[in-house]
Order: sequence, then structure tokens, then C-alpha cells
Amino acid sequence: MRLRFSLFSFFMLACIYCKAQLYPVFSQYYFNELMINPAFAGAHVQFSATSTYRNQWINFPGAPKTFSLSAHTSLVRGRVGLGFMINQDKIGSYANKDLTISYAYKLRFPKSTLSFGLQGMIYFVNADFSSLILKSPDDPEFIPYNQFKPNIGAGIYYNRKNFFAGFSAPFLINSKFTSSGGTVSAPQLQQFRNYFLRSGFIANLTRNGNVKINPSILLRAQEEQPLSLDVNAAFIFYDVFSAGISVRTDDAVISFLGLKLSEKLFFSYSFDFTTSNLGPFSSGTQELMLNYRAKITAVHKNLECPTYHSYRE
Repeated sequence: MRLRFSLFSFFMLACIYCKAQLYPVFSQYYFNELMINPAFAGAHVQFSATSTYRNQWINFPGAPKTFSLSAHTSLVRGRVGLGFMINQDKIGSYANKDLTISYAYKLRFPKSTLSFGLQGMIYFVNADFSSLILKSPDDPEFIPYNQFKPNIGAGIYYNRKNFFAGFSAPFLINSKFTSSGGTVSAPQLQQFRNYFLRSGFIANLTRNGNVKINPSILLRAQEEQPLSLDVNAAFIFYDVFSAGISVRTDDAVISFLGLKLSEKLFFSYSFDFTTSNLGPFSSGTQELMLNYRAKITAVHKNLECPTYHSYRE
């Protein structure tokens, strides 16, 4: 029974990820738009570094565990943004890593900013099937391999103090990864093009602005997959604490909390309640994020920086 369940888990993951999710899906892009849009680089003006850990489908054998580290800042009097991101993703027999460098050019207007972004990525895949119990250990379809492929992406991002909208395509090259001994029918990992349309706003619910509402959406399109829509709504209290919920079509209901620990530190936590067919086999998904921001006097001395709960200074 244990062997059958392990094989079931492996092939379920292969089916889901090889054709759908080579790149990790995060819930807390809500707090770090750089995860999905290179044009966001430098949007915080000051230096901003974020670490994220995601434990997906808790208790499901071989389910993804992802660690992400990113940082970005503005340069040249706020007209340029630079950023990088490193992701490490463990999925069953696959250990994937990627390194992304982002560049954004910004047109700054008195009350808004329009950014155009480009990114370059190197994606590494390490496949090690030694932990699998195979009927034919010498099956050429399961020869371990290490491969890497480059990719490029682009995006556009517009923001005012209480409104933003963005569109991005992080992967413009469809890359395939497969065992060197594999045939056409071998299990393959593939990067399909993704397209993200994202927008949101912040509005006061009280006259003094101590309570605000922050609704937003993310429309995700991927080749050979149905459209996916996230509808998010958060409430912000005294610009210190936020709590909200997100509904992802045919996948999960997500709850999240955010807390400003200081002027430089922000912490958030989210929990995904799985609503797809994997729900009976998992205990949901946890994600934790910590953001650090600091103004570099020599670079940002004459620039105002947005707060944790605004899109522009």
C-alpha cells in the first residue's frame, strides 16, 4: 500500500508540475510583486530585501518546499530599478534552482510612476530518481540528470499612492528538460509561457484613515492550461497590521496576516486551504515572508519612499 501511494504521489506530482508548474507558485506575491513582474524592481525606492519560505501541501509525500530570496532598489534618482531573485525548489525527485536579474526603467510623474521591466533568468534542474522504487531500475527514462536553460521575461507596472496595475510575462522561452536517455514519451519538465495581469487599490474605511481596505486581483494565463484568477481582499489597521483572504479558482482559499515590526521590518504569514482534488491528501500550505528595507543615504537621499501599505510615496 505504501509503495502504491508513493508511486501515486510521484505521478500526480509529475502530471501537475511537468506540464503546469515548473516555476514555483507563491501566495505572497501580494507583498512582493517582484516575484511575478520585473518592472516592480525599485518600486520601494529604498533597498528592499525579502526572504520567503513555502511548504506546499503539508504531509503530501514529495510535495514542493520552496525558499526564495530577493532584493531590489532604485538608482539614478529613482529612474532605474535593479533587482535579483534566487529560488530553490524541491519537488519529489527534482531539486530546481533559478537565478533572476531584473531591470526597470521608470518614467516618474508628479503623482505616479510608469515602469518598463526586463529580466534574465538561468534555471537549473537536478533530477535524482534514486529514492524511487522502480520495477525496472535500469529504465532509461529515469536516468539522473543536471541541466540548465536560460530564459527572459518582460513587464510593465504603473503605480500611484493608492492604486497600481501591471502586466508581465516572466518566461518568453518554452524550455524542456528531460533525461539524456529518455525518449519522446519520457517524463519532461517544461517551462510554458506565463502571463500575469495584476491590479489593486487602497481606500479608507474610516474618516481618519486608521482602517483601510485593499482589494486586488491576479489573472494568470499559461499556455495549455485554463485561466486562473486570484481575488484578494485585505483590511489594514493603523498602517501596522493587515489581515485578509484570497480565493484562487479551483485551487485554494488563502488567509494571510501582515505585521509591521518596525520601520525597517515587515512580517507576513499565509495559509492555503486546498480546495482542489489534492485537498483530502494534504493539510494545506504554509508560507512565511520577512521583508527588510533601508534607505541608503548616498543613493536615496532626496527621494521619498512608500510605506508598507502604499504603492508610492
